[in-house]
Amino acid sequence: MARRRSLRSQLYRQARILGNVEALSHGPAAYGKRYARRKVYSKSNSLTRNLLRSLDLSR
Repeated sequence: MARRRSLRSQLYRQARILGNVEALSHGPAAYGKRYARRKVYSKSNSLTRNLLRSLDLSR
């Protein structure tokens, strides 16, 4: 049975998909920039989260 997602997570997912579609409509370079930006943010957020956890400042 498929897991039910909250309305909030569904809305965030749809917004992310819409952003991808809009970037694609501006061409492959725009989508590439968006993809790279999201990867950088993901990596920096992960490093920050790990640092805060190691200092016991996060859950």
